[in-house]
Amino acid sequence: MTGDAQVVQVEVFHNEYLPEGGTVVDAVVTVTMGEGAARAAAGTRASAAEIIMIDCSGSMEGNNIRAARNAAGVAIDTIRDGVQFAIIGGSHHAWPVYPGNGDAPLAVASERTRQEAKAAVRGLRTSGGTSFSTWLDLTLSRFAASTAELKHAILLTDGENTEAAQEFQSALDRCVGRFSCDSRGVGRGWLARDLLLIAEQLHGSADGIKDPSDLADDFRQMMQAAMGKSMADVALRLWTPAGSRVRFVKQVFPDIVDLTDRRTDVSARVGEYPVGAWGAETRDYHVSVEVTPEPVGQEILAARVSLVHRDDVLAQGRLRVVWTDDLAYSTRVIPQVAQVDGQAELAAVIQEGLAARTAGDLEKATAQLGRAVRLAHESGNVDKANLLARVVDVIDAPSGTVRLRRRTEHADVDVDAEIASVESRKTSQVRRS
Repeated sequence: MTGDAQVVQVEVFHNEYLPEGGTVVDAVVTVTMGEGAARAAAGTRASAAEIIMIDCSGSMEGNNIRAARNAAGVAIDTIRDGVQFAIIGGSHHAWPVYPGNGDAPLAVASERTRQEAKAAVRGLRTSGGTSFSTWLDLTLSRFAASTAELKHAILLTDGENTEAAQEFQSALDRCVGRFSCDSRGVGRGWLARDLLLIAEQLHGSADGIKDPSDLADDFRQMMQAAMGKSMADVALRLWTPAGSRVRFVKQVFPDIVDLTDRRTDVSARVGEYPVGAWGAETRDYHVSVEVTPEPVGQEILAARVSLVHRDDVLAQGRLRVVWTDDLAYSTRVIPQVAQVDGQAELAAVIQEGLAARTAGDLEKATAQLGRAVRLAHESGNVDKANLLARVVDVIDAPSGTVRLRRRTEHADVDVDAEIASVESRKTSQVRRS
């Protein structure tokens, strides 16, 4: 794409100098689709379909189901005319709320259908348990009847998924590549691990909403973001030279998603990694390639990264490297790469600490969460520091000295730990310097 009205950019940040015998090239690849490009794509906007899954299990009774009804109504109002949509209720089984006939096609958004859908949502009642696989399978079957190019869902729950892990994973496997899904936990009974699995495998986001009254704004923002997508089936295409190996490809902003195992080979040296639907936005990717070492002074193209929409190359960036025996060059720190490495380490340490705490290994939990406090302090990550302070008492942040809070010392400590677990996966956009 060319011209200011159609700007798509791929920027590559990496140390182009490898030490003698060096083989690993790490780069942060920043991909930006500008407002002009999104508007241009919107001129031929991909058709869209939306499904909202609402937890109607017994634990939702009271404030949570009232907030869910209200939030769903706000989201329905945000769906633009012409978009296909449906509402699904879920407990230990799933059922169509609107359109109410399970064999009916998705509704088409209009003033009339939005009002009908909101009326159906107001009639939701609660009972039963929680089985995500049934919700996902019904959503998949409803999407299968649609020819829409952009298929997006929202899943809301307040409880723990009680089905077998394999049953849940099998449902996720059936849904991968078929639609994207944002997941939200409301209140205090949900578990982050399930929402993280949905978000990571279905190209979505996961978050916790402690106060049900905040749910409506969150649903509005999710639906606005979905309505802002204009291009489906976008992928990162990675070319590497003969003899090289792609170590990994990970999205690191706005959420951490490992794309490595989602590669589809285009040829022996070219692979594509699906990155979902796009609108006007920026995403960062960490790309790591292992190359065959060359003599000092030799320069090669280690990789070529393209953003592609089907067969259309929207933008491209190159990773060139040269071998040097000058230590000053080969040890240069690239701020963008260092920042991504630090975020990934912090996220992993928080996850390990919370997992140890849940397992009852308090010594390991204290050590890992103390390390997380130190990393958050060193990087100036105030948000993560505040989240960690809900789980540990910070005695000395620079050294990572903490005391693990007892569960009885803080009424919200369990849900705060889960929210921290979700929030630890969120990252900040890389610095431009």
